[in-house]
Amino acid sequence: MESKPGRPTAEEAAAALLEAEGTRATLADQIATPSWCFTSLGVAIAIQIATVAVGLGEKPALDAGELGAPWLVAAGVAVFAAVAGVQLARFRRLNGVWLGGFASRVVLGTATAAAVSYPLALGAAIWAAYGERWWLVALWSLVGGAAYALSGRRWMHTYRGDPAAHARGESLAWLALVTAAAVGGLATLALNA
Repeated sequence: MESKPGRPTAEEAAAALLEAEGTRATLADQIATPSWCFTSLGVAIAIQIATVAVGLGEKPALDAGELGAPWLVAAGVAVFAAVAGVQLARFRRLNGVWLGGFASRVVLGTATAAAVSYPLALGAAIWAAYGERWWLVALWSLVGGAAYALSGRRWMHTYRGDPAAHARGESLAWLALVTAAAVGGLATLALNA
């Protein structure tokens, strides 16, 4: 007959918790980002902002009553999706772990700074494209991409300082809802152009 091990004492449980917290902190300090990760994400976002703005603000198509260049909008989204996928795969290969907060907050831009700067830069770039101010489209695209990249760097720094509070990402349902709202808003903007 086997005997069940007894419950740990309060001291043993506290020691195990301290060891687990120490291990988590050590892991957080050792998490590395792939080379050019933030730069490539920033460039991909800048391209995506510019292609959406130019695609929606294309004057000949708008004069003809068409929706602009939806292929250009789709191309920008495809560039971002490809870069995001590559960076997530490189992150996993480099660290051997999946970090939900990295995927949602850094790559998908749900960190506060990215979530605020991206729609502002996108809106300003679209506004500039409607006015055929192409230099402003480029400027706002670069500003949006740089803010996105800096937001990712900031989140990684914050995560390393307190991994327990920042390790989780957004829920898949929330991301799907926000994506649907963004696509709906973009479609409304395109139809009302």
